[in-house]
Amino acid sequence: MVKSYWDSEIASQVLNGVEELVYRSNLIGSDRTVCNWGGGNTSMKTMEKDFRGRDMEVMWVKGSGSDLATMQAHNFTGLNLEDIRLLFERDEMTDEDMVAYLSHCMIDSKHPRASIETLLHAFLPFKHVDHTHPDAIISLCCADNGKQLAEEIFGNRFVWVPYVRPGFTLSKMIAEGVKNNPNAELVLMEKHGLVTWGETSEASYAKTIGIINEADQFINERMNESSAFGGQKYESLSEEEATSILAKVMPIIRGAVSDEKNMLLTYDRGKDVQQFVNSYQAPELSQVGAACPDHLVHTKRLPLFINWDPQTKDAVALIASVKEGIARFKAEYKEYFDRHKHEGDKMFEPAPRVILIPGIGMVNTGKDVSSSRVSGALYHRAISVMKGATTLGSFVSLSENESFNVEYWPLELYKLTLAPAEAEFSRKVAFLTGGAGGIGSETCRRLVSEGAHVVIADLNVEGAEKVAVEINEKYGSGRALAIKMDVTKEDQVQAAFDQTALTFGGVDIIVNNAGLATSSPINETTLQEWNLNMDVLGTGYFLVAREAFKQMKQQGIGGNMVFVGSKNSVYAGKNAAAYSSVKALESHLARCIAAEGGEYGIRVNSVLPDAVLQGSAIWGSSWREERAAAYGIHPDQLEEHYRKRTALLVNIYPKDIAEAIAFLASSKSDKTTGCMLTVDGGVPAAFPR
Repeated sequence: MVKSYWDSEIASQVLNGVEELVYRSNLIGSDRTVCNWGGGNTSMKTMEKDFRGRDMEVMWVKGSGSDLATMQAHNFTGLNLEDIRLLFERDEMTDEDMVAYLSHCMIDSKHPRASIETLLHAFLPFKHVDHTHPDAIISLCCADNGKQLAEEIFGNRFVWVPYVRPGFTLSKMIAEGVKNNPNAELVLMEKHGLVTWGETSEASYAKTIGIINEADQFINERMNESSAFGGQKYESLSEEEATSILAKVMPIIRGAVSDEKNMLLTYDRGKDVQQFVNSYQAPELSQVGAACPDHLVHTKRLPLFINWDPQTKDAVALIASVKEGIARFKAEYKEYFDRHKHEGDKMFEPAPRVILIPGIGMVNTGKDVSSSRVSGALYHRAISVMKGATTLGSFVSLSENESFNVEYWPLELYKLTLAPAEAEFSRKVAFLTGGAGGIGSETCRRLVSEGAHVVIADLNVEGAEKVAVEINEKYGSGRALAIKMDVTKEDQVQAAFDQTALTFGGVDIIVNNAGLATSSPINETTLQEWNLNMDVLGTGYFLVAREAFKQMKQQGIGGNMVFVGSKNSVYAGKNAAAYSSVKALESHLARCIAAEGGEYGIRVNSVLPDAVLQGSAIWGSSWREERAAAYGIHPDQLEEHYRKRTALLVNIYPKDIAEAIAFLASSKSDKTTGCMLTVDGGVPAAFPR
């Protein structure tokens, strides 16, 4: 049953003007079993003053592209209701004419474009109107016998409207249906959703929740969990078994769906998902169609169902099935597009947004983690609707042509144009070692600022988590992942890349930046000191690069590696034999991998900084005193000493190195590999030669 979250105390503080509508809308949107992400719309009618001080009846309605759960007052559009009501006398109106007309009805040109379903709200004579997509109601509306069952549940209190794409015609049908039924309390929109109303916000909300619960109770009384979806054909794998297989499969999926544009992946093993994918009916039921028109832009008409027996635990067979399935899905999607396209339609990426795997769960794809999660959230709703509809009868959906006409509907696609433009590192995943330090954290910020998702790997996990929290708070949940990792431990490096695959699907960029430094005359350099430098800066860089190379090859979509070397990569530093030697090793290792990686589109370059003191754990250690002693100066004089020895008389900061890394990882250097880029202010003794 759906819970009412109405709080009279809170409501009494906000029930004035548009804030009244904001409160109700947020309550409705906060429960995804009531309203899909981004879907549904609400309205209220008020009296306002126009610019001349005259009374004017205004309808406030959800603006296109916003989400009821999070929208605020500025997301609503105010329209002159007198002008809109005149449209009811028309017999027909195109979408283009409707949008143009409504733009003239706006009381403020700065308001967002009004909802696609604005006329639905305007034509109904009620002060408050809610249009939602509740699981229970859509289960009824997507059952082949839904109208007859609605009569059992609601008697003569409902209006049933056959499926018509939203717009003028549907709005007028709803208004006429309500007008012709004096007992009407709700409208059931076939294969779509619910419309309810009230004279107050509280009454409208209460009616919405009450109607949903009537349908929900009716369905629950008839539901048998053990026989849902025809019963269970397979058992789910354990979490450990499933994630072990997914870590191998996710990069394969990512490569297969990223042939046109890179995609990011998420996975979901919710109980409802596993019940569905493991069932006898899932292979056929999943191919009937979308559970709600609002899903189509985010999930496509159909998911990809992978026929695989999880009890075999055969990852190789699953990989083969995934590759074949994605190739087939893309071919069939292109055929679907060609069958229904209109002049000017441009096909989206043909890859699936939802992939269902028995025993494991669901994998979702999207241009970023947020989009991928939306696809997954909507498919949870689809599973709930199919479960309810098949409890009542047979699940039915839009026809193929009806689906296409929503998926490629200009008014629906308009919402997508409201998203921020993609940037240089959009759709990219970057993995950084030493990510909590000065250079590492600044590079994370730099890459994320242009769209990247980042994995912040560091032995200092508290520092990595601090950077991740900062990024996620600024750019949105899921943009950064902190991982504790010792680059010298092979199992930890492998586990970190497995976690990267599970979180994002794979990797596109690695920045080998883990650092330490020691300083001793050669005759005082111990084997322990030598091995420490070699382990972290040599073996560590090798292990990270090797695991990244494996994952990039699996994906088959290229990749970038940037090694953070040092001036000492090409310059023999005094009293730094161990450090200088391994820094030279790093740069040559990068060139060796560049030579191997070219045929796979994997570029490898190095940045050679010098004396980056700001935010550096290295320079906060004994290294500062050791280097100052080598130059015969006080540690406080070191920064000025380094500045004066550069040709440009400048200090080098983490942001300078981050900028160089971003350049080498970007499309601006697409034809550069095996390169060493110095960022040291110009140290003549270290000029490459």
